Amino acid sequence: MTILDVGGTQDFWEVMGFTNTPHKIILLNLFATRVRHPNFVSLAGDARRLDGFADQSVDVVFSNSVIEHLSTCANQQQMAAEIRRVGKKYFVQTPNYHFPIEPHFLCPFFHWLPFWARAWLIQRFSLGNITRKPSLEEARKTVGEFRLLKKSELRALFPDAAIHAEKVVGLSKSYMAVKS
Repeated sequence: MTILDVGGTQDFWEVMGFTNTPHKIILLNLFATRVRHPNFVSLAGDARRLDGFADQSVDVVFSNSVIEHLSTCANQQQMAAEIRRVGKKYFVQTPNYHFPIEPHFLCPFFHWLPFWARAWLIQRFSLGNITRKPSLEEARKTVGEFRLLKKSELRALFPDAAIHAEKVVGLSKSYMAVKS
């Protein structure tokens, strides 16, 4: 089986026990990295253009919390179309827009604030995994990178998939589009 992990790490697959197995794991990120196991390959690439892969050439495409980093709906549509084109099956996970805690900034209601307010906050404070930005331009760029998806948007991007919710205290924290 060939698994294409879009935006993933070798560490994840090691924890999952996929080292030294007959499964080929292809890690696709903006930059290639050194691999530690013979069944891993690391490639530099763009999730919106999987040109190196033929239609339906990958058994499973896996992507965990990447699609929300593509800034715009158009970029997310391109990534989704490429995943659907390349993968016979796929699993795409993304945080839920309606969950009250933004998972990157780890700040309640942050993603519901106006853009200018989010940029103002990140220019003044480090929030969650995101360090304080020294300029308004850098703050705007950082805030603009993230576009969390609603369930209906994920369903529209992956119409041939089942949509599953990951719940925390009864609220849907994230959604997974799964084509099996």
